[in-house]
Amino acid sequence: MRILVTGGAGYIGSHAVKLLGRAGHDVWAYDNLVYGHRAAVPQGRLIEGDLHDRGLLERSLRERNIDAVMHFAAFAAVGESVADPAKYYRNNVVGSLSLLEAMRAADVKKIVFSSTTATYGVPEQVPITEAEKQRPINPYGYTKLVVEQALSDYTHAYGFGYAALRYFNASGASPDGDIGEDHTPETHLIPLVLQTALGQRERITIFGEDYPTPDGTCIRDYVHVDDLGSAHVMALERLAPGVELKLNLGTGRGYSVREVIDSCRKVTGRTINVVIGERRPGDPPELIADASLARRTLGWEPQYTTIDAIVATAWRWHNSHPRGYAV
Repeated sequence: MRILVTGGAGYIGSHAVKLLGRAGHDVWAYDNLVYGHRAAVPQGRLIEGDLHDRGLLERSLRERNIDAVMHFAAFAAVGESVADPAKYYRNNVVGSLSLLEAMRAADVKKIVFSSTTATYGVPEQVPITEAEKQRPINPYGYTKLVVEQALSDYTHAYGFGYAALRYFNASGASPDGDIGEDHTPETHLIPLVLQTALGQRERITIFGEDYPTPDGTCIRDYVHVDDLGSAHVMALERLAPGVELKLNLGTGRGYSVREVIDSCRKVTGRTINVVIGERRPGDPPELIADASLARRTLGWEPQYTTIDAIVATAWRWHNSHPRGYAV
């Protein structure tokens, strides 16, 4: 298929572009490079553009005879979404509607959407199934939920087919070591710990050690970025007019903050200094996926099932690219 990947120069999007290319698809990345990296995209495969440029989106879809879209382009920092919700609603919601209207005009009606566990808020039960009520507790989560609803409405009204894939904690890097995680500012735990191992940070802060978990720190389900990418490829192949897929993506195994830090020490062989800070508002004690529906529906199985395996790929990237994509 001919596929347009919005946010294709970003962390998860670039890994999806790589996997789609390997699977034999004709892939184009569409990215405004605000947070994405030109070097993360194969040469000649980047369309530099913004979601709000409806004309460019439509031309990109028409001129390349695009069959389907993978939509990763979004702002994704929870804290920033609380401080500046307008930025998030404009980009994540209004930008996504611009994309959907460009797709409608170009008669492209298949889309795989990068959603999030943040649409669930604080779950009533763990592991979290797709039956869990979606009650976001921050603007970022709300923006993703609004787009999920828009996709459902477009499917019923205009014959779209979509998959909304709700990630748990995306992590790791391509095992080739050529692309990986490079955010400014960095907010994800594993790269922050590895930057500490590299001496780029003095210490890593654990935000709260009095949660009702075995070691007092928050537990999260870490899913490898290539496993996420493979789920997108599989979901794409299931899409047809009227199809609605809403699936959790995770390993079903949680690791605490302390366990992740210990894994980074083990993998790197480095000293990692730790300090304890106050809890952050809105951090649930435990978030673990029940991804059995994705397994049944797509035949998807995560290949990276331990935190050590995930951290090892991330370390290969960070150790060989200590400044990320910067030359």
